[in-house]
Amino acid sequence: MTETLAAAPVPVRRRAGRRLRAAASALLALVMVAGLAACTGDPLADQYREGDNKNYIAADGLQIEEIPAGDRTEPIEFEGVLDVGGTTTNADYAGDVLVVNFWYAACAPCRVEAKELEAAHESFAGEAVSFLGVNLYDGAEASQAFAEKYGVTYPSALATEDGSIKLAFAGQTPLNAVPVTLVLDKQGRVAARIIGQLDEASILETLVSDALKEEA
Repeated sequence: MTETLAAAPVPVRRRAGRRLRAAASALLALVMVAGLAACTGDPLADQYREGDNKNYIAADGLQIEEIPAGDRTEPIEFEGVLDVGGTTTNADYAGDVLVVNFWYAACAPCRVEAKELEAAHESFAGEAVSFLGVNLYDGAEASQAFAEKYGVTYPSALATEDGSIKLAFAGQTPLNAVPVTLVLDKQGRVAARIIGQLDEASILETLVSDALKEEA
């Protein structure tokens, strides 16, 4: 009589390994599908691929928005005390494209982007373009020390001296996300905003040039 041999049991460890590999394969497939869906379903990414740089979010988290003239809000009226002495108001920049950068001395990204802001400032020398910093937390001495150390030649208004300047811009930008840079058109309306550290002067120069080309 032939003896029937029972099949050797599969070790528990081997069965568990197979289940883990199967689960991992299924998870990988889901991740790939989700990734493709995210790439194809993100309108900001689509705009960027199409060459439209309006309202896109760069890979490093930098947010850049260029606002069409028809969608801009009312001109911003502001006043402030300057770190170099004296005061300033929006009337001082009438007819100019104005770049407003919100910063403070202990902000690490503000230090990094300072040279890029100054490079953009210098590139528009002699044109109807002005730059104004808004220092959110420092006094005049610390603000001027920063400017000297990092080669910033345009003045800053001190929110510690006159908090109304923060209120004037509060509806236009999240001031808790410093640094923030705004480009105001010739009428004093926000034409573009940059939230986060400016990596290259050319980004800001492009936004300013676009606003500069517009009719007053």
